[in-house]
Amino acid sequence: MAKPLIGITTYVVPAKWSYWDLEAALVPAAYVQAVEKAGGRALLVPPAEDAVEETLDGLDGLVFSGGSDLDPELYGQEAHQETFGTVRARDDAELALLKGALERDMPVLAICRGSQVLNVARGGDLVQHLPDVVGDEKHKHDPPGVFADHDVDLVAGTRLQSLLGDRAPVKSHHHQGFGKLGEGLRESARAEDGTIEALEDPSRRFAVGVLWHPEAGEDFALFQGLVDEARWYAEERR
Repeated sequence: MAKPLIGITTYVVPAKWSYWDLEAALVPAAYVQAVEKAGGRALLVPPAEDAVEETLDGLDGLVFSGGSDLDPELYGQEAHQETFGTVRARDDAELALLKGALERDMPVLAICRGSQVLNVARGGDLVQHLPDVVGDEKHKHDPPGVFADHDVDLVAGTRLQSLLGDRAPVKSHHHQGFGKLGEGLRESARAEDGTIEALEDPSRRFAVGVLWHPEAGEDFALFQGLVDEARWYAEERR
């Protein structure tokens, strides 16, 4: 059986390799390795606002990767002093791609920033700086660049709970969280401090967003769930 083709959204950032110091479209290799370990074939999808339908025509599933903060203008807020690194071109491109994927009921796994894109795409908003709410930075390791480890409790009856069980250890690196949940979305995991850590759309075959980074952990159940659904999606299309 052919491997399902899983698109992974990319960053566009300055990068150095060999003799070169150039802007590059890239994503951490752990995303690619997780998709391929789960039985999919990973394809990188750089941000572009046009050709959304052509892009989706070539894919069986999508991973929306992590990255910088979304432009708060997209959800009707002014920027918090801790909101940084916004790239509106990437925001607009991924929102268009995500909305198109949901319209097709294409399987989607949205990770960290990607889960925030999912919430905003459905009309939700974000908490721009979680320490203002929870009083500490347990969701983002200090110094930055290292994942923080904590547990989440999964909500009974959700797709996420069927994949991960009632409680799971996760690796996170985020300072923003979910505010109002978007239309049709439900929470599916919480941290011990009450922060919503995951959401999903129960009306879709697989539309799951998590604030943590499953590609950095030892449990690839989320990627396996995505790839399995993408395989069925590909069969139905054929």
